[in-house]
Amino acid sequence: MQTVRGSCHLSVALRGVTRPIVNLQVSGQRRLPLHLRAVDVQAQNRETSQATQDAAARETMFNRIAPVYDQMNDVLSLGQHRVWKRMAVKWSRARAGQRALDVCCGSGDIAFLLAQAVGPSGEVVGLDFAQDMLDDASGREDERVPSVMERSAPMEWVAGDALRLPFDDASFGAATMGYGLRNVTDIPLALSELHRVLQPGASVAVLDFNNNPNPLIDGFQEFALANAVVPLARSFGVAEDYEYLRPSIKRFPSGAQQEQLAYAAGFTMAVHYPVGFGLMGCLVATKSGS
Repeated sequence: MQTVRGSCHLSVALRGVTRPIVNLQVSGQRRLPLHLRAVDVQAQNRETSQATQDAAARETMFNRIAPVYDQMNDVLSLGQHRVWKRMAVKWSRARAGQRALDVCCGSGDIAFLLAQAVGPSGEVVGLDFAQDMLDDASGREDERVPSVMERSAPMEWVAGDALRLPFDDASFGAATMGYGLRNVTDIPLALSELHRVLQPGASVAVLDFNNNPNPLIDGFQEFALANAVVPLARSFGVAEDYEYLRPSIKRFPSGAQQEQLAYAAGFTMAVHYPVGFGLMGCLVATKSGS
């Protein structure tokens, strides 16, 4: 068990967005006049500053809810989140002996399942930007029963950024991401990074809330969040941190849109599976084998 500390996620949250427009030139067109280029750079700087603030706010929030995160998940999903996470690991096609990655690992639920899937001859890396979550995951790793530990891969906990994964190209045979894609500031970039670090032919399974276009399911989700999730969070003293769920889900791309984003990121196969009566969803994307 190893914990690597870091805080790069704030300074690099919008890698690729801050390239100066003055260096860009569209083929066959003249470059922008100097005064317009200055305006564009100022606008980019404002966007970068806002995105950095958003990332910092999310990091603070996840550090704050870390002590009650697992209990909230168990109560709110009636324990079903464990089933959904097992489905995600199965869809990732993690196999014995592989090196597997869990991005936005939180308190480690999916990473522990990956460790069992790849076995003692494999390796699992859990990455998150919230150090309190990583500390919780590391503590839970040490508390596992010996029989489970004997069947599981060695694990490493890394503090880092989903938008700039600190790993070499093609360095993982399988990957997962649980309830993290919805919270990044640049979804296409996060998917591109997952594609980059996966080996040819490998898959990633991305589990999250489902922005379901069905009005009945969407209505039930809205009702449940307002009348069950937030009140329960209030009893734990973290209501404000869970009130963000509904707007974040409505901003999240639908399953069909996630498939298109995966293809644009370079994956050659992408399927979004509704789970949990359509309230949740899992994007499964596979990298070309060549």
